[in-house]
Amino acid sequence: MQTTKLSTKSILPLTCSRSGTCCFGKAVMLNPWELFSFSKEKKVSPREFRDLYTDFRGIRLTFNGKQDKKGQNACSQYIDNHGCSVHQGRPLACRLYPLGRQIQFEKAHYIFEGAQFPCLTDCAEVLELPKLSVGEYLKGQGAVPFEKAQDEYLKVMQNIADIAFELLLDSGLSASGDTKTLALWREMGNELPEKLAERIGKDWIDSLMIPKITNVVENPIEFIQKHNDLLLIKAQESFGSLRTFNQVREACVLIMGIALHLSRGLGADTKGIAELWIETAKSHGAKE
Repeated sequence: MQTTKLSTKSILPLTCSRSGTCCFGKAVMLNPWELFSFSKEKKVSPREFRDLYTDFRGIRLTFNGKQDKKGQNACSQYIDNHGCSVHQGRPLACRLYPLGRQIQFEKAHYIFEGAQFPCLTDCAEVLELPKLSVGEYLKGQGAVPFEKAQDEYLKVMQNIADIAFELLLDSGLSASGDTKTLALWREMGNELPEKLAERIGKDWIDSLMIPKITNVVENPIEFIQKHNDLLLIKAQESFGSLRTFNQVREACVLIMGIALHLSRGLGADTKGIAELWIETAKSHGAKE
């Protein structure tokens, strides 16, 4: 599909008509801080919000509401003739829409997909509303802290993956001639999200998606840094006394699965990331 790249100065029909069309039939992925932000606005616990309103143990918002004329279900948070019931807690995907965001060489770029601006398909009335620059739109949407959260979780994703690399390359597992680990990394990269969540298991999924952090939700960077520390401590406690190569392999596959599951919640190309990490491991002597 054609992709149109934008700058923050690009002028587009970004003033919303508030028809609610974009609240139907979408795949809205969530990182853990966004899940917490949603739950706070909903006035329920993060666990309750996750269990009631998300798919795959927290990484995607459930769309099971009323259907539109196209047969598309509304977001679980959408109220007919009202709109989003948790608008102040909405995630980055909703704040950016109809724009997308790509990170290239540590710099963010904004895009939209297709030859025509997406809103014009179902909301042509936006042409009659004032146009905004991309920068003005993002500011009005309060996107900045959510962008910071997304970027910080990309670092967490890599930190988790680095543990898997250490288990594979520094434990002697790779040098032993192991060929199973990378095959399992690839399998997980291609796995359906519900199967990968099942593989990871409840305990680690809870640690990934609903960490026990309550007092810094307003500050995404502080929240995510604490979350990162909790995950590293848990990994050290869980994998600090492995005795056999089979145990090391199981730990290595588990922790890489966690990194890949988080990548999907960040809207990343999980299959592509798995392949990149496999090639990286092979460049350091791992085999498959």
